[in-house]
Amino acid sequence: MKCREKKGIALVASGILLGASIAAPVAGAALTAERSSQKIVVNGKPAQIEAYSIGGSNYVRLRDVGRAANFSVTYDQQSNTVRIDTHEPYTEERPQAVSGRVVKLPTDGSKYVPQAGDLIPCGDGALYEVKDTSRFENNCFASGPLPDLPEPTCDWSLFEETELPAPEVRHYVSDAGDNLYVRNLYETRRMQYTLYNALGRTPDAWRDGRPLAKVFLTIPAEYEAYTPVFWPWRAVELEKKAAAVPRGRFRCEAWDYYVDHTFMQTQYYIFVG
Repeated sequence: MKCREKKGIALVASGILLGASIAAPVAGAALTAERSSQKIVVNGKPAQIEAYSIGGSNYVRLRDVGRAANFSVTYDQQSNTVRIDTHEPYTEERPQAVSGRVVKLPTDGSKYVPQAGDLIPCGDGALYEVKDTSRFENNCFASGPLPDLPEPTCDWSLFEETELPAPEVRHYVSDAGDNLYVRNLYETRRMQYTLYNALGRTPDAWRDGRPLAKVFLTIPAEYEAYTPVFWPWRAVELEKKAAAVPRGRFRCEAWDYYVDHTFMQTQYYIFVG
């Protein structure tokens, strides 16, 4: 991984990620991120830099590379510009004052409705500004806004209790733009409750009054590349899987997807094993 010796390089991007291609993208329904096991060496010395594998490429935080290789990396929030100067040493940058509302994503599964001007904190240190939410609950492929979460049509307490995952944000910059995935816990619960009701209507899913299927609210990294995705919301997608595999292990997630600060859609992932 090399940096060009050129003074005052300016990159227009709100993320500060650097990608190094190592292989062709893995075929799958969507890009996923997992920690990379590859070692990183800077000027002949091992560097403690956290890297993620996304679509067959390694991604690291540019600030971490600048710190390890001792070149300047700064970010101008107002102009949304990352500046690299290989002639200046690295210095830790103080957080800049920002306008807008920094969002604290709910942890209890309640609904988050994005608003223009929201600032979503990312694990790479960026604040992702939401600028356009016109597609939220106004998707041209959907029949209309979604109703409230499903009500029980069977005894949900009979299903094995599953833990609600923590909020999560995945941010990366690619040729497709400035991308953000935000785990949508509210819609994940919609998937969970829809599966419960569908399994409740499926006799083969039960034995001695107890459900044989299990529902999990996260998808392990090793399954992500093989997990189907659909949008907009269609309950029938889950109902068909419950009928086909009534004793299965259902793993589901919902994610809000943004490109270039614009809300695109809520994506639904379901893996059955």
